[in-house]
Amino acid sequence: MNAALLHRLRAELDERRATTGLRRDLVVSGAQGPALGVGGEWLVNFASNDYLGLAGDPEVLDAARRALRETGLGVAAGRVLCGTRAVHGELEAGIAELVGAEDAVLYTSCFDANLGLFDALLGPQDVVLSDALNHASLIDGIRLSRARRRVFAHGDLDELERHLTEFAGARHRLIVTDGVFSMDGDVAALPRLCELAERHDAVLVVDDSHATGVLGTTGGGTAEHFGLKGRVDVLTGTLGKALGGAAGGFVAGDRALVETLRQVSRPYIFTNAMAPALAGAALAAIRIARRRPDLRERLAANTAWLRRALHDLGYEVPPGEHPIIPVMLRGGTLALDVAAALRREGVLAFALSHPVVPAGEERIRVQVSAAHTAGQLERAAAAFGRARAVLAGS
Repeated sequence: MNAALLHRLRAELDERRATTGLRRDLVVSGAQGPALGVGGEWLVNFASNDYLGLAGDPEVLDAARRALRETGLGVAAGRVLCGTRAVHGELEAGIAELVGAEDAVLYTSCFDANLGLFDALLGPQDVVLSDALNHASLIDGIRLSRARRRVFAHGDLDELERHLTEFAGARHRLIVTDGVFSMDGDVAALPRLCELAERHDAVLVVDDSHATGVLGTTGGGTAEHFGLKGRVDVLTGTLGKALGGAAGGFVAGDRALVETLRQVSRPYIFTNAMAPALAGAALAAIRIARRRPDLRERLAANTAWLRRALHDLGYEVPPGEHPIIPVMLRGGTLALDVAAALRREGVLAFALSHPVVPAGEERIRVQVSAAHTAGQLERAAAAFGRARAVLAGS
């Protein structure tokens, strides 16, 4: 390999190792669920997005096995060739019904969905107005388009409105936001966002990855949570979190929007179709999520209990209701130290530091599941209690 490139990469890795450290993949064992095997021991798992506990659900797994027997492991072709199976259309119809859209189109991940959306719809005469804390996939997708871009401060809808007025002459103005922000667990102010979009004749795009299946009476997401189902122009989301935890993403909206993406969206056209077994599993997960509101009720109860317990222990926990619970441990390696102490106590939760979050905003992100038992929640609270010794020594 080229010596100059290798020299540069090694120097950059050395610098990263000395400053933020190098990331290492954690190898786990066992099915995804409220506990995972790590290094020969079982840890209570507060690090996954399996909000409804469906990743290991027998009905979901049976659907995957059935599709595997009938169609094989993968399709070895894109949707526009011979990669489309009946289950893909069934899943797209199920997604559209869940989120209240006319139609939906599948991608292999929500990252791909967001990469393929903006370039397919926009040109240099258009403007995208993006929340500063939007997910990386939205940021990258917007960058790939030829549209002009403006970033507004997180949740600052007064600044957003000023940008809407500033670019009133643009062909299209897109407001882009996460429905639930993944680092803080806060929910977008969708009622006012809808009002602004409608009043300024703008297009509202919401990535609902952390809300689909989780919020709303049937799991329809952020819009259903606010009683605004059907008023968001474009929804993107994932099947890799609450809806089975496997893989896959989607864009949902008007039929003309979805058909346009099928015709010109590059990640849809130029990659293999989603594995039928994963599509079958996700379809089963959607059906379970819709018919079992008790899963969301249990998730909400688990979340409220742990939020209250952590607050009572003296931790800084921003207010909220989503099962993403940020435990703020600002400065230096404090979050890393507490996460290490938790792991020694048999609890898996990850510290987030710069550049994932801004310097000075370090935290441990705790993610609650409907599958967590009362005993597992109590174990986590007790571990956080004993970890306060780390704080006392800081």
